[in-house]
Amino acid sequence: MTEPVQAPSKKSIGVALIAPGGYASDEAALARGILALQSQGCVVYDYYDPAAKYQRFGGTDAARVGQIYEAIDNPQVQIVLAIRGSYGMSRLLPLLDFERLAASKKIFVGHSDVTALHLALLAQTGAPSLAGPMLCSDFGEAELSEFTMSHFWQCLRQPEQVLQVSAAGNPAVNARGTLWGGNLAMLNHLVGTSYLPQVDGGILFLEDIGEHPYRIERMMLQLEYAGILERQQAIVLGDFSNYRLAEHDNGYDFDAMLAYLRAHISAPILAGLPFGHIRDKVTLPVGAQAQLLSDANGFQLTTQNPLTLVS
Repeated sequence: MTEPVQAPSKKSIGVALIAPGGYASDEAALARGILALQSQGCVVYDYYDPAAKYQRFGGTDAARVGQIYEAIDNPQVQIVLAIRGSYGMSRLLPLLDFERLAASKKIFVGHSDVTALHLALLAQTGAPSLAGPMLCSDFGEAELSEFTMSHFWQCLRQPEQVLQVSAAGNPAVNARGTLWGGNLAMLNHLVGTSYLPQVDGGILFLEDIGEHPYRIERMMLQLEYAGILERQQAIVLGDFSNYRLAEHDNGYDFDAMLAYLRAHISAPILAGLPFGHIRDKVTLPVGAQAQLLSDANGFQLTTQNPLTLVS
């Protein structure tokens, strides 16, 4: 393991671990993640019980809801961190009291399947949360990503974050609005439900893993046909990887798909955001105000995070 990144804090930070979706398939990564948090100045409250896993989930639906409530009811906890994504958060949405979650003032952190929690919390209460690292896949890495760790703690300590990205070929954009989004499949899955925020003039960020370009296109067209994309000032794509092209794709790859979307969706689409199922990822405040400036060489995303920790 690399030298641990120290959380810039004058006092210990309480981090609660929950498994809202899948269970920890790599128990070594789980243990490493806990040690990494402790080495970064955190007191860890572990509400996940590996022995209580149920089917592919980190416990029964009721048990996983219980983990969330135990975490928010602990006055020593500031951050509620998902151990991993996978699938399962969707099953909990009708079982949760989102007003209670928002009133706790806890900072919910995760990505992938946890997108459902971020979006539902925003839709139901207007409360922000953080799309960011998770225990097993980030804090539990054998060698921690300095970029991911540093950006995570900076986001929690500095109300304003300025991210500069070098990425050629993006359209020119000058936009201000609500930053929202996450995993594309999860967002697509919530269309037509009360768990999808109705954001007008927003900056929508998206990522996914293991989805062929035609599936990405299909989900994006669903969002377009539902009238969601046309209401956004800009769409910013993160990492889309771990898919396999076939011979019959005949030149239809991610770039071809992106060119098609840019020609058929009115909102400008940018690519190159370092976010998603990747080692080096930024932390993004879902529901925060942001400014996006871009030209053909890259873009700058400035976010105002309302979830900073009090020292």
